[in-house]
Amino acid sequence: MIEYSMLYPKVTVSRRCVSMDGMWKFKLDEKEEGEKENYREGIPGDEVIPVPASFQDFYTDKDIREFTGDMWYETRFFVPGEWEGRDIFIRFGAATHRAFVYVNGKKITEHEGGFLPFLADVTEHVTYNGYNRLVVKVNNELTVTNIPCGETVVLSNGKKMSKPYFDFFNYSGLQRSVYLLALPKESVFDIDLTYEIEGGDAKVNYKIKTTGEHPVEAALYDKSGEKVADSSGKEGALHVEHAHLWQVGDGYLYCLKVCIVDGEEVIDCYEQEIGIRTVEIQGENILLNKKPVYLKGFGKHEDADIVGRGFDINVMKRDFELMKWIGANSFRTAHYPYSEEIYQMADREGFLVIDEVAAVGLFASLMNFMEASTGKQTAFFEKETTGELLKAHLKALEELIVRDKNHPCVIAWSLLNEPESTNEAAVPYFEEVFRKALELDPQKRPRTFALVMNSLPDTCKCYNFSDIIALNRYYGWYVKGGYEICDAEELFRKELDGWKNLKLNKPFIFSEYGADTLASEHKLPSVMWSQEYQREYLDMTHQVFDSYDFIKGEQIWNFADFQTTEGILRVNGNKKGVFTRQRQPKDVAYLLKERWEKLPSDYKGQKA
Repeated sequence: MIEYSMLYPKVTVSRRCVSMDGMWKFKLDEKEEGEKENYREGIPGDEVIPVPASFQDFYTDKDIREFTGDMWYETRFFVPGEWEGRDIFIRFGAATHRAFVYVNGKKITEHEGGFLPFLADVTEHVTYNGYNRLVVKVNNELTVTNIPCGETVVLSNGKKMSKPYFDFFNYSGLQRSVYLLALPKESVFDIDLTYEIEGGDAKVNYKIKTTGEHPVEAALYDKSGEKVADSSGKEGALHVEHAHLWQVGDGYLYCLKVCIVDGEEVIDCYEQEIGIRTVEIQGENILLNKKPVYLKGFGKHEDADIVGRGFDINVMKRDFELMKWIGANSFRTAHYPYSEEIYQMADREGFLVIDEVAAVGLFASLMNFMEASTGKQTAFFEKETTGELLKAHLKALEELIVRDKNHPCVIAWSLLNEPESTNEAAVPYFEEVFRKALELDPQKRPRTFALVMNSLPDTCKCYNFSDIIALNRYYGWYVKGGYEICDAEELFRKELDGWKNLKLNKPFIFSEYGADTLASEHKLPSVMWSQEYQREYLDMTHQVFDSYDFIKGEQIWNFADFQTTEGILRVNGNKKGVFTRQRQPKDVAYLLKERWEKLPSDYKGQKA
């Protein structure tokens, strides 16, 4: 199992947590001299940058925005003397894509994988009642041995350039919050939860992992602060009478309080908000608390002006308000795990989340969005590097599930996005990833992956691994767009008839569909890229969705316009947003609002 606790940083009676966010010293290592010049002892210059944030969009120099390689961060932090005797950690919410951590000139740890937390144990390396220097080297180069996949090339001027196998900008840096933690020597390390609904009551089964042998007590409190259940032992059950279940749009949360005790003394205490609910697949239905649910919502990105992929609490609030306004009930964390605060918000708001590991780009193409429907083969899973990639993929999957397994909002794991699943070589890779997800998740949530357009009923070798079949489809955009939309609909229905004939008895969702649209573009009669065409495209697509009972969800691509690598097919980014990058509605936002507010939550749920 994972080497460090993934529990979210909190202050309790036994724990201390100090934010290290703010302005840090910063230097791009264009000449690759940081190691030789001992930047670990302190980086030269006076440049500073906000943490958390992506570094790219603050500056006016294109060489900085496109920079690929090592970048160095530095800050000072004070460790109080009264913390001596505790375990001292620095927790990074994420460092994209790999990080090397130094405290007072000594290397403490390194981590690969740019979208999940890691800890640096600095207990033996800090000065107490004094200031300490933290230096972090972050590297954002893309490879085929780490997710997300891509290439790093060297241009004629000697500068490196990122070449992603994915259609979003390679934002990077210290993009999530950094915390200084002080924990007791014996502490709560991990919590596993499962739920059983028994009439109007419920049972919360728990397993607590600690770093010692003292006994554990668990108690559950309702929203008003009243204790509703308690139990003793590292493993047990909390019986909740008249349980208030976590529902779509009603994110009722209990507080689980776990304490390590020594008689009357509390050694460590950790609190976690939980929602009592069950998720399962039954035939063609997705069941929440044993009732069918139809997914309405979005593929999203962590992407905003200036901060790039850096977590911004203000943008998060706006996004949830827009999703509530439009009648959505769900989203997929395309194409990587999001900041933990977003899941906490989804827990509170009652949104359903398909949680995706950063396994995107497993198809060797710099424009897979164009080549996805051509039948192109790249033999991706036949590469000699596949074993190394699988190792990184499984590690990221473990970190994801351990981090997010107790969020009630998470109803499914998405294990890959648009991989090349048309080659038999993909089968053993998929088998291992899907097996690992089932093994890691105590709640045994449904598993899925998003099928690229090449992956059809008669070509995909891996759809059988999925509990929910998730299709990324762009009939009417990348296939037969514009005046040919009638032929697009015919091809669309032909594919769905092919899936229907397989009689899989599984729910299907559309994890992507959409059309690029400029917010400024109106044309009558319509042309592609106009607001009018985006509406025509959705009218056709929704008619197809409504024609098949096994389709149990629609998550349009994308919630908002987002930044991509520059190119002749992207007008300063991907413009498939229902909202602009500044979070203002395009015309189709009103069409979706009308549709989603009318669709019942159990739409098509009784016909399976």
